[in-house]
Amino acid sequence: MVTAIQPLQLLLVAVAGWMGRRQQEVIEYLVEENRVLKEQLGGRRLRLTDDQRRRLAAKGKLIGRRALTRLATIVTPDTIMRWHRKLIAAKWTYHATRVGRPGLMKTIKALIVRMATENSNWGYCRIQGELKGVGHRVASSTIANVLKANGIKPAPDRASSWRTFLKAHWEQIGATDFFSVEVWTPRGLTTYYVLFIIDLSSRRVHLAGITTSPGEVFMAQIARNLTDACDGFLGSHRFLICDRDGKFTPSFRKTLEGAGTRIILTPRQAPNCNAFAER
Repeated sequence: MVTAIQPLQLLLVAVAGWMGRRQQEVIEYLVEENRVLKEQLGGRRLRLTDDQRRRLAAKGKLIGRRALTRLATIVTPDTIMRWHRKLIAAKWTYHATRVGRPGLMKTIKALIVRMATENSNWGYCRIQGELKGVGHRVASSTIANVLKANGIKPAPDRASSWRTFLKAHWEQIGATDFFSVEVWTPRGLTTYYVLFIIDLSSRRVHLAGITTSPGEVFMAQIARNLTDACDGFLGSHRFLICDRDGKFTPSFRKTLEGAGTRIILTPRQAPNCNAFAER
């Protein structure tokens, strides 16, 4: 049975069509006006302020590259997208001024930690020799300080290697980390933090929560959700690997350990110890 269109529905359809055509005409006028203004420049380069670039990048990101290809006239869509990427990068760029002797490179520190964790019988001198073999001259006292700062004991007292631990408990280990997403909101460019858990044996990933402010209250609730007796993702896990990020708050760790899930903190500057989550 065919249902007749009611007069009010017909009116709404007509108005929507008229508004769509009207909006398209307005867009076409503005595009043409931009072309005329660009012609008036006579080929001269248009110099924009940082604020003008920011405004164009924010609006351009919202409508997308396809629409920009049709609408953008004073700069290319690629330029607008590049400005947006720079905005995000600038938000996370920090400049620290340090005085005194330059510190040990992060890559060398990470290599020292990796050598020690993967080779439980290597002492300071052995690590020093291995580093020298790949072109890094580091004093044994410096190696000792790096290992001490990361909570790694000297070779005679060191526990079995990280790889050995993983193999022994593979079915009972989860790993967690945050990643961030930049979102344009009415307040401007806002960072959202997404917490996820991965089961190492199955590679199954669970999105635990998303927030702009991962504080004590938020993290404590996440921990309770993860260890819920009925459907908690970590119900069958004895261990959870995470780094030393301050977002993993004391209440988060205390709640998990109280439910029987032990927190395994990775050494500083050693992302390979949590490779499944980090990558």
